[in-house]
Amino acid sequence: MRLGAGIFIGASILAASSAATLPASPQTGELVTFDSGNLEAVAFFDGSQAVQKNAATENDQQAPPLFGMETEPVAGELAAKWRAVEADIDGEQQVLEGCRAQKACPVVAQNLLNIVAEGAGRSGVARVGLINRAVDLAISPISDEAQWGVVDHWSSPFETLQTHRGDCEDYAIVKYVALLQAGLSHNDVKIVILRNLLPKEDHAVVAARVDGQWLILDNRRLALVRDTKMVGSTPKFVLDEDGTRRFVLSNRAGQGPSAGPIEHWP
Repeated sequence: MRLGAGIFIGASILAASSAATLPASPQTGELVTFDSGNLEAVAFFDGSQAVQKNAATENDQQAPPLFGMETEPVAGELAAKWRAVEADIDGEQQVLEGCRAQKACPVVAQNLLNIVAEGAGRSGVARVGLINRAVDLAISPISDEAQWGVVDHWSSPFETLQTHRGDCEDYAIVKYVALLQAGLSHNDVKIVILRNLLPKEDHAVVAARVDGQWLILDNRRLALVRDTKMVGSTPKFVLDEDGTRRFVLSNRAGQGPSAGPIEHWP
């Protein structure tokens, strides 16, 4: 997946301001912001009241579907890419288990565990936000063409953390695995492929459900945004342990995926 123009992440964001938010002026309740001078104060603001970090399990179960949309299974190029990455993730999981068992631990595996450790002892938005920031700081943006000489290359977490470079789906894959390693449920973490309108391109992000709300983790922004507050993007596909699914309007659910190849990233 090619990178869009104007990516800015990590240290450049933090240096610009001690409190990072979306470029646009947000409405109250839209963002989770991170103050680099006070990480203990991470919270999601909705009006005048902060949402509690530790919501009851039933709240997650009653949460609306991601983007309020139904999904249906889809096959094709994207599904094949995701299956290949899942196979790599399964293999790397065994290495991580060895590290935790005090066996030989490759440096790249320890790098991933260090990212996971950023959320240690935290829960809710604090855990998600700190891991999101750690991944953004660990990777420098680069296109697949520049790094691999091909239009589209999906890396496993170890491969990305070996080079410390990647494009949007590489950030998303590392975040997906790190959040699962940190204890989030498989039901609460997904990779989402969006279609950005300006510039017109496909873009990968992570969706994490916290306190009954889906939050979007985007390597182009330090702030987290509710799925229902996303503007300028259309959700296309969701990737998780259940495979690859296409977002559809509720009245289309059950009709089956439409035929045709998956679009190449622009």
